[in-house]
Amino acid sequence: MRTVKIQLEPLTCPSCIKKIETKLGKMKGVDEAKVMFNSSKVKATFDEDKVSKDEIEETIEKLGYPIVA
Repeated sequence: MRTVKIQLEPLTCPSCIKKIETKLGKMKGVDEAKVMFNSSKVKATFDEDKVSKDEIEETIEKLGYPIVA
């Protein structure tokens, strides 16, 4: 298992949290996804054999939340 923190552009609404956590939680290989609203970060714990950090970031961006490099 690997845990990463992904920095997003500032989040503007609390409903964003539920949307991101629900989508990532349904991904195969993702054990836990937690959105930290105040810091606009996503903390994800996942199995690298089943899903990559890039796939997680791509999913977040498809939801409409740009990643900050």
